[in-house]
Amino acid sequence: MSPASTAVFPWEERPANCNEIIWRYSHNPVIKPSQVPCGNSIFNSAIIPFRDGYAGVFRVDNRVRQMRLHRGFSKDAVHWEIDEDPTVFVPSGKDTAPFQYGYDPRVCTIEGRHYVSWCNGYHGPTIGLAWTDDFEEFHQLENAFLPYNRNGVLFPRKIGERYAMISRPSDTGHTAFGDIFYSESPDLCFWGRHRHVMGPAAEGWDATKIGGGPVPIETSEGWLLFYHGVLTSCNGFVYSFGVALLDLDEPWNVIARARSYLMAPSEDYERVGDVPNVVFPCAALHDKDTGRIALYYGAADTVVGLAFCKMDEILNFVKTA
Repeated sequence: MSPASTAVFPWEERPANCNEIIWRYSHNPVIKPSQVPCGNSIFNSAIIPFRDGYAGVFRVDNRVRQMRLHRGFSKDAVHWEIDEDPTVFVPSGKDTAPFQYGYDPRVCTIEGRHYVSWCNGYHGPTIGLAWTDDFEEFHQLENAFLPYNRNGVLFPRKIGERYAMISRPSDTGHTAFGDIFYSESPDLCFWGRHRHVMGPAAEGWDATKIGGGPVPIETSEGWLLFYHGVLTSCNGFVYSFGVALLDLDEPWNVIARARSYLMAPSEDYERVGDVPNVVFPCAALHDKDTGRIALYYGAADTVVGLAFCKMDEILNFVKTA
């Protein structure tokens, strides 16, 4: 969180009978489809500190089953007021193609400006970008990459005087493969210097595909990256999430990667929904003073859940688990 922020940090202490590194909020899910009149589901959404509270960009699948992005605000990052109508992204130029659909947003603040990355529908899924200063007007930039690509996540500062992003090249469908790549840009328009970061494990919870989660958190030991991984079971895909540590100056170099997952679907709201057996992290709030981390994740592609962990325990976990 910003040192100037006066927002109340969302937090609940670890239950007395819990020995897990990460624990769920006792009042999950924190966001349900009923919070928007048109909502069939609200999940995989992005949240950041904003002024004296929080702002968010939410994936809302409506009752026509269209995927749209909606803006929302909260004083405590738990109780939200989400716009009923989708957010309008204004093209920055006549040649900027407005997106046909929007899903799985992330929001990243770089040098005081808030950037939204999401998956849009320009001839197939690819990564859209936009910026806002006030969460009132959103200005759409050129798409970062050609189709097909998903899970575009910006770094919260320039690296080597260039903007930086990770992404996961994919295909048209419910992709059964996926590695994380790193890319750079001098201007948020032209992207290149692509580097492979990491791929699925040889076996286990993230053996089918992986993709970036929340905006990476800078630590003295490296960039802390929460990411989702997929296992192909006899009953379909299972989405869990884990953690890796990337080099500060060359984030395509992996310093450490926990082999055990941090969280896998276990609660009813994670196992039952439009897409069963999914926990999908998209946002993380970090309080530097206390080391507290609040993680927001999509559950069963239907609702938003909240979980908590501590920085020192996560750094130990990523190096030893």
